[in-house]
Amino acid sequence: MELILLRHGKAEDRHPEGDRFRALIEKGYVQARRAGELLKAANGVPDIVLTSPLVRARQTAEAFCEAVGIPSPVAQNWLACGLDPETAISELKAYREFGRVAIVGHEPDFSTLLQWILGATGGSLEMKKGALACVEIRPPTRHGRLLYLIPPALVR
Repeated sequence: MELILLRHGKAEDRHPEGDRFRALIEKGYVQARRAGELLKAANGVPDIVLTSPLVRARQTAEAFCEAVGIPSPVAQNWLACGLDPETAISELKAYREFGRVAIVGHEPDFSTLLQWILGATGGSLEMKKGALACVEIRPPTRHGRLLYLIPPALVR
């Protein structure tokens, strides 16, 4: 499967009810829509989008899905902050029938996941807000191949 990682867009710094309620600001919505438009133009639209249940990730996933014209994302608790790479690969086994799966989540989780899949070390990868990455994997196999990593400045 092709696994697309989309880090949530720019969000408000604080929320009175706590981190999980932080919402996107306008820049974050723009980042999400641009990521969707880019993948649509490149014929890289995912078959399904899974998202962290945190507000900023859900809003990113919803704007992304709207931009590419696919059904709403599916919230998954395992994508919340603190994602363990082994858990991610294990959970993704349930989606093996899809050719292309997108996940929307957080840092440092996504950088850690990418490094783990690629066998990289020492903080060699970083997912900025609104960045896109794609790896080819075959769950439950851990290792994969990087297809692209696009920083938000180039997602236009």
